[in-house]
Order: sequence, then structure tokens, then C-alpha cells
Amino acid sequence: MAHLKQTFSSFFNCLRETPSLFLGLMRLDSCLDTDEERVNFARRDELNRAHSEEPDGPLNFELDVCHQDPEYMFPAPLPHAQVKLITSWEAGWNVTNAIQGIFVLGLPYALLHSGYSGLLLIVLAAALCCYTGKILIVCLYEENEDGQLVRVRDTYEDIANACSKKLSPKLGGIIVNVTQVVELIMTCILYLIVSGNLLSQSFPYIALTEKTWSVIAFVTLLPCVFIRTLKIVSKLSQLCSLVHFVIILVVISYCLTQIHQWSWAKFRLSIEFEDFLVSVGVIIFSYTSQIFLPTLEGNMKNPEEFRCMLNWTHFFACVLKTTFALTAFLTWGEETKEVITDNLPSFLKTLVNLCLLTKALLSYPLPFFAATEIVYSCISKGNHSNYRSLLLSLGVRGSFLLLTLLMAMFTPHFALLMGLSGSVTGAAMTFLLPSLFHLKLKWKKLSFLEKCADISVFILGLLCSLAGIVCSIKGLLEVFGGV
Repeated sequence: MAHLKQTFSSFFNCLRETPSLFLGLMRLDSCLDTDEERVNFARRDELNRAHSEEPDGPLNFELDVCHQDPEYMFPAPLPHAQVKLITSWEAGWNVTNAIQGIFVLGLPYALLHSGYSGLLLIVLAAALCCYTGKILIVCLYEENEDGQLVRVRDTYEDIANACSKKLSPKLGGIIVNVTQVVELIMTCILYLIVSGNLLSQSFPYIALTEKTWSVIAFVTLLPCVFIRTLKIVSKLSQLCSLVHFVIILVVISYCLTQIHQWSWAKFRLSIEFEDFLVSVGVIIFSYTSQIFLPTLEGNMKNPEEFRCMLNWTHFFACVLKTTFALTAFLTWGEETKEVITDNLPSFLKTLVNLCLLTKALLSYPLPFFAATEIVYSCISKGNHSNYRSLLLSLGVRGSFLLLTLLMAMFTPHFALLMGLSGSVTGAAMTFLLPSLFHLKLKWKKLSFLEKCADISVFILGLLCSLAGIVCSIKGLLEVFGGV
């Protein structure tokens, strides 16, 4: 079996040029457990209107009555929509899926280039992403005249519109929607490319090119056109997460058999700046799930438990990632490969290779469904006759499915372009926008320390984004012969 390093070499080479190449990949395994048909993934949220009040909870969801913005227009409620609320445990499972992506396999390689600081980064990244997730949800709520918190906004788009309403009522929402679609579609394309590479390496005795294998992978994904509910996506995501934990279990189990050769002397005391940026990109952005949190919180039976849920899910992810990265790096040290499974014996590599292929194919439906629902809702514009049009629905999904194939086949140096777009969209959705929106909407109620925290997060996100943009452009100029 050929090395997985060959399978992913193009992507990890690009990662050395940008700290946020895999930004989009790290957040796309989450799923929402609902039964409603044709739900709008980014603008829903008739969900709260379908259960406008939780009688036993401390939070009142009186969206249609208590919305503070008279210009805010809710989309028309879905006819006969049925909502299945989720428990805090189920919500936590979804968040865990979102922050346990396929390229967590690169964490040991990140430790190789960051040394002891990498261990600190894993903990710090968990804390920062947990914090931005919380302040994003805070932006959904306002206090009414009685001092009670009321959920007056439903989506990331609603928050953006509230912040930009003085400039333009819809400008913020448009920017957020475009950012989400770009990030999700680029991620779909990358999954398709990875699937083609894995198929090529899994069956080297078949004389087919990687692009041909990508077409074969595309054929297996055609049923995505007929996915109409998030319930189906949820089942696929659960299978994807199961495969992911099998991979992690295999690697950690093998590393424990080599515990006799572990040595802390393998950690670096000095690091190189560009290599350190690689580690920052892999570690920080492996925790991102902000794009899904507003809808997830809106589907919870007890939304007041959201903060606690976010705390323990990120704590669990931090422990798991630290254990995985540490055991793998202590096992192989300086010989740690870009994809840690490349260090495994051949018989385990074959198993993990097939698991990675399965995970890549199962990961595709969620970002695909999310992106098409955003575009579909914009096209339909609340018109129920269009919303129910099977032809329109199939047309949007089919067009996007074909778009991902064409870009995977014909876009040169796609991984570098992915790094460039990820540096903008990923950093914006994870750090820049949550902190900026929180400052904008809650400035008068924030303490001095909270303002400092938001400003610090914004600056950190800006620096990460600029570093990624500069390095990605540098890489593009090099491959196109500009420098």
C-alpha cells in the first residue's frame, strides 16, 4: 500500500504555506437532529417560532412579539413543519463531531514543529473557540423590559443584519451568507479531491488517474441530490464520527504498544516561525464549529444549558487531541509524518486508508446540504410555491454537485486557493465576526475585561488571517513562476 504521505502531500505542502488551509474541514462533521422537511440551514429558524416558549426554562422565546428591530422580517413559517428538539447531550455530540475533523491526523506533525508550545496551543485554542462560540450565542439575545433574556435573532445572518442595519439592513447577512457558501463549497471540493487521492492509493494496481478516481467518487455522491432533511445528514455524520474514532483508536492503541521508546527529549525547545504558523493553523482551527452553533442552540430543549455543554465538549476535545498528538509524537519523534497514519505498519495503513476514504465520502453531504440550502432559500425568497418546487430543488443541488466536480477536475493548485479562501472566510467566521458583533451589540453592557478579551480575539483572528493570506499568495506566486 502506497504511503498516505503521497495521498495528502499536495495538501500538507500547501499547509506549510498557510496556517489555515484546513480551516473549513475542522468544523463540518456536526449535524442537527431535526425532522422538518426542507429546512433552511442558515436562515431557519422557524424552529423557535414552532416552539415559541419553553414553559419550564428561564428563557422566553417570543420572537414574533418581542423582536426589538421593527424592520426585521421573518421568513414565512414552514407549513406543517415538525420540530424534534434535542437534549444537551445530543447537542454536545453534534459539537464534538464538528471539532473532530479528518485532519486531526496532522496534530502530531504540528507538535513536531511547535514543541512544548504546541501543547499550550491545543489548550489555548480550545478556550478561545469555546469563548467565541459563547459570545456568538449571546448576540442572539436581548433583555426585555422585565430584564429577561429574549431570543430576538435566530441565525448568524440575523446577527450580521442587526449590526449593519444603520448602513444597510441586509448587507451584513449577504456578506455572512456569501462567506458561508464559499467556505462550505470549497470544503466539498477538497473532500472530493481527497477521495480521489485515497482511491488512487488504495488501488494502485488499477491504471486510473486521480482525476478519474475523483469522478468515481463523484458518482457515489450523486444520491446527495435527493437528501431533503437534516435527519438523513445526521445519520451520515454519526457514521462519519464512528469511523473517525476508529482511526484515532487504532493509532493510539499502536502507540501504546511502543511506550518503551517514548522520550520527552524528542520535543523541540527552539522553533522556526513559518513552521510555527503551520502549527497554529492546524491546532486553532481544528476547534471551529461557530457556523452551526446558532441553529444548534435554537434546537435545544434547554438552551440555558448551552454554555455548560460547550465547556465540556471543548474540554473533552482538548483532552482527546492532546492525548492523540502527544502519544503519536512521543512514539515517532523527528520521524513523525505529515499524516500520522503514514508512520503505521503497512497492514494498519491499509485499514486506516480505507477508513479515511469512508470518512471523506461521509463528510461530504453536510457541507453540501448546508451550502445548497443557503442558496436555495435566497432563490426562493420565502415563496412557498417555489419552495415546494421539486424541479428548483433538484436544479440547485445538481448544479452545486456538478460545480464541485468541475472545480476538483479543472482548478489548478486548488489546495493553495483553498488556503487563501480559508484564511479569509474561516478566520472571519471563527474569530473576527463573533468578537466584532459582540462588541457592537453589547458594548454598553460589557465590562472592561470583556471588551479587552473581545478586542484581543479580534486582533488574533486578524493576524492569523493576514498571515494566511500573505503565505497563500506567496505560494501561488511561486507555483505560477511569479517569484
